[in-house]
Amino acid sequence: MNILAALIFFTRLPFWKIREVPAECFKHVVPYWSLAGWLTGGVMAGTLWLAGQLLPISLAWIIAIITRLLITGCLHEDGLADFFDGFGGGSTRERTLTIMKDSHIGSYGVIGLVFYFLLLLQLRNLPLNFLCILVFCGDCWSKFCASQIINYLPYARKEEDSKAKVVYNRMSRTERLTAFACGVLPFVLFLPFRMWPALLFPVLTFVFLYRLMKHRLQGYTGDCCGATFLLCELSFYMGSLVLAYIYAIYNIDFLMEYTSMPLSIH
Repeated sequence: MNILAALIFFTRLPFWKIREVPAECFKHVVPYWSLAGWLTGGVMAGTLWLAGQLLPISLAWIIAIITRLLITGCLHEDGLADFFDGFGGGSTRERTLTIMKDSHIGSYGVIGLVFYFLLLLQLRNLPLNFLCILVFCGDCWSKFCASQIINYLPYARKEEDSKAKVVYNRMSRTERLTAFACGVLPFVLFLPFRMWPALLFPVLTFVFLYRLMKHRLQGYTGDCCGATFLLCELSFYMGSLVLAYIYAIYNIDFLMEYTSMPLSIH
């Protein structure tokens, strides 16, 4: 039942039609966030691969990004914009929380989203098949990393002040293991061993954001969760891109199995 609640909460697909889910289950959705990544990341990777058969990779990548935005209802991007607004415009804990709860986007949110998508578009230089693997692996692993915020920080607001009207419960040991397995398994199954160091980039990003939230808010919010996921995912992509370029410089052509052309350095 908690898995169904997670799919309802983290996507806009009509899973709610399957059966009614008790409200208590939504307090346990975060451990299954990385499992939901198998769906969102899988659909995004599938869309990218199909579009890439007919269109240039740059256009196929944009279509794939739009597909995930539609599936999730821009849930995480909304959180990222609020995160940038709050931490950019707020100088105190109370002011930061107030700004983040405001439904209007500010200049920090706009600028943050613009730079986020500009960086995301840099992956268009990678081979199509390899990019599809990165999309799937990055979605699942980054959601696992982001989900750990609820285990290390308390909720920064009162439950009745929450946008989602729910405060997530901390994970049990079994839930942590489940979340980790769902997050790391795509790497084991699909990602070349030489790219495994990219696992560290989301972890380091998580540590930085954890310390930032602890210092500024002494806790986390739902917006912080969404922002943490997207920034962890972006760091994974950028780290993977850097690793691929380094391997290309030293003529380590492990990407040749994914394309007939070597990776070019721009």
